[in-house]
Amino acid sequence: MTYSDDVPGRARVSDTADLSAYYERLAEHEAGALWTVANEIEPWYPQPKSVPVHWSYERLRPLVLESLDLVKADDAGRRVVMLVNPGRKDISAAVGMLYTGLQIMGPGESMTAHRHQAAALRFVVEGQGAWTIVDGQKLKVGPRDFAITPNWAWHEHGNEGDDAPVIWQDGLDIPLVNAHDAGFYEVHPDLYQEQGKAVNSSLLTYGAGELRPYGFEDGWTKPYSPLFAYPWDQAYPALLNAAKASDGSPYDGIILEYSNPLTGGSVMPTMGAHLQLLRPSQATKAHRHTGSVVYNVAKGQGHSIIAGQRFDWREGDIFCVPSWAWHEHANTSSTDDAVLFSFNDFPVMRSLAFWREEAHTDNDGHQPTA
Repeated sequence: MTYSDDVPGRARVSDTADLSAYYERLAEHEAGALWTVANEIEPWYPQPKSVPVHWSYERLRPLVLESLDLVKADDAGRRVVMLVNPGRKDISAAVGMLYTGLQIMGPGESMTAHRHQAAALRFVVEGQGAWTIVDGQKLKVGPRDFAITPNWAWHEHGNEGDDAPVIWQDGLDIPLVNAHDAGFYEVHPDLYQEQGKAVNSSLLTYGAGELRPYGFEDGWTKPYSPLFAYPWDQAYPALLNAAKASDGSPYDGIILEYSNPLTGGSVMPTMGAHLQLLRPSQATKAHRHTGSVVYNVAKGQGHSIIAGQRFDWREGDIFCVPSWAWHEHANTSSTDDAVLFSFNDFPVMRSLAFWREEAHTDNDGHQPTA
């Protein structure tokens, strides 16, 4: 297929003095001629402003720790070092319409409760003692655990450990919410929530996988998962079991989606999350899709080639794949597996019928590097 704009069906009007004068008269009425911008606003294929980025945890960690002594968490709302894409500084996004950052909580620290229109998720990078209260339900989470904070749910966080900070990755759809002028924010009237009796009650109720509540908890009608915490000690064995039964995807290795146990769908309407395993020395083939992805290296080391650029990663690192960018992953260890946690905006792409995916067909399925 040709992508030239000098073809019938595309805007190809040449400027003239009369047209320039006409455009000026239109501008006086806050109007314009579509054909002057048509090819830009209706491209042949996605033209993301985001670029592939790799954030080294080893380099960022000292700066995250430094913030403990510089800023009080409650003064900041939350003490977070945000990760910003060079092409999306205008909306504080990590990639596409997704925001991410590294939040740190000192020993014994707790933050007040608030809620907002943006949905949020957490992936614990390091530290013991982390907790969050979501709509009155206290969740305790540890390294590599995944938790969700659905939109407009009251939530507060803390670290009940007494000897070390906790660092977790935040993921939110703030840019998406703001793009639709739908942002709301509210501080809890009592500053703190009243807790339920059981800790991790959603995990106790809905965390049995194929077993679901019957009779006493079957009235859940909210558009997000009733399970708020997804422990690593359940997710990683599930990956290993899947690897025994399947070769997985040639593009993603063994990949599982964190899901709503009642519907089998994504955990929240605007963001989904996956955990994927790359076997020792495995290199995936390249593909691309609509929708943006933020990755966190949960285990191991390797590299990814994104839009022709190679990024070497190790545990704790974060990197992103913009929409419609070719990407492939490789585990550089010959003896141990690598595991990637990721979150994305795929639920939005699918619900709006924007989803499209394509495999790389040249060079045996691999893209050339720059």
